Amino acid sequence: MIRTLLPACAAALESTCELTGPALFEAERRQVADVLPARRAEYATVRRVARACLAELGVPPAALVRGADGAPRWPAGTVGSLTHCRGYRAAAVARSRDADGMGIDAEPCAPLPSRVLARVTSAAERAHLAELAAGRPHVPWCRVLFSAKEAYYKIWYPAMGCWLGFDDAEVVLQPGPGQGTFAVRPVAGGVRRARRADAGFDPVATGFPALRGRWAAGAGLVVTAITAPEGSLPRRAQAGRTATGTLRWAQ
Repeated sequence: MIRTLLPACAAALESTCELTGPALFEAERRQVADVLPARRAEYATVRRVARACLAELGVPPAALVRGADGAPRWPAGTVGSLTHCRGYRAAAVARSRDADGMGIDAEPCAPLPSRVLARVTSAAERAHLAELAAGRPHVPWCRVLFSAKEAYYKIWYPAMGCWLGFDDAEVVLQPGPGQGTFAVRPVAGGVRRARRADAGFDPVATGFPALRGRWAAGAGLVVTAITAPEGSLPRRAQAGRTATGTLRWAQ
């Protein structure tokens, strides 16, 4: 499913089971030495999938370790993204000459709990979701929106080096038969930013662009993907700001 959401320059693969194969690199083994076996298997599988993507691009196998922020470190000359949820692992990779960034995310195809919905959406977004649900009630639109923000953040953070809250980005979804498109843009004045130490930070002022992506729903999953075209992103304009409280990373 993920392959259909990405451009031809990307290599993308997915797995619905844990994969065995070449052993993890030593640096990777150290990162999961103390975790539960299920989490270790998940970590290993998504990296085996990612290395298969890299091989498709002609890139030799390399350790894909997490940085202090939880984001995976990709080999020089490549950009990529990992995602996993229950029963699903996926990776997408491209050459940096073809794309500035990639973000993919997978979620269960089910509505968000109401308390989570209130935390990750604005009033305008909730009105937008209600309109979509009135026309196509079988799609968990709130989950698609949440996933789109996750995918956007996976492009934002490597470029900007700083935190972006759920209320710092706005999503507009376009429906389709089982899949569709969406747009995400940074917004100023998030209601929760006023209560944070970086209340004066304006995501719009960074020059980070709105990006378009694609979503699909099926087989119990919602999957989203965004590719930032080459030359479209600013370069770490906010490097050094805190990354505390990011959207889910730990890939």
